[in-house]
Amino acid sequence: MEVSSKTPAVVTGGASGLGEATARALAAKGAKVAIFDMNEEKGQAVAKDIGGIFCKVNVTSDEDVDAGFAKAREAHGQERILVNCAGIGNAIKTASRDKQSGEIKHFPLSAFDFVIQVNLIGTFRCIAKSAAGMMTLDPLTEEGNRGAIVNTASVAAEDGQMGQAAYSASKGGVVGMTLPIARDLMKEGIRVNTILPGIFETPLMNAAPPQVKEALAASVPFPKRLGLPGEYAKLAMCMIETGYFNGEDVRLDGAIRMAPR
Repeated sequence: MEVSSKTPAVVTGGASGLGEATARALAAKGAKVAIFDMNEEKGQAVAKDIGGIFCKVNVTSDEDVDAGFAKAREAHGQERILVNCAGIGNAIKTASRDKQSGEIKHFPLSAFDFVIQVNLIGTFRCIAKSAAGMMTLDPLTEEGNRGAIVNTASVAAEDGQMGQAAYSASKGGVVGMTLPIARDLMKEGIRVNTILPGIFETPLMNAAPPQVKEALAASVPFPKRLGLPGEYAKLAMCMIETGYFNGEDVRLDGAIRMAPR
């Protein structure tokens, strides 16, 4: 798909990190970008900078997502591109002993459910609603291309660490649904792919102590550094612009395989 000034796009989690980089990459090609995010201050600033619009959206809410798409479509028209970057994480063992008291406790199920609601169901909610909208559009080419969707999973989908049961399950779900969704939408000309990022420089990671970042960078086989949001954006753009790219999940991780802890 050629990205141009005639291409409306939606990026969830677009106020920072991987989502912001992708929103900027799309806008650099002329796309009209709508940013879905909870952070209104940052989201408004990025949207203003790239000539897009900001929609305050909680991806766990049907009402928020519907209102976000309605606002974006009123401003830019029906999106042909959706990039899902909204997500959260936590680090809680399935069951553990308190180091001081020896008390045994298990992973709070409400915390497990919340990660699934945001990362997996929130992603699917946006996919389903966006795809239904794309189906109303005329194809762009003789092949029938209507749109492209890119999702964000994680290397934790394949080699999750201790404490990542919920996060790995949510991201593994995103990987697992990529191919069946691509098959669901194949007759409509809507392509679906997923990126599995490794350890990237994001606002959350940049808040870590320097020695922690250095140790993480040293654990990457090559290059020995953290991934750059712009590199994620390049792969997302490749997936969007390459018509034969469909139903795939691709690691972007410097060849890292995460250790148990």
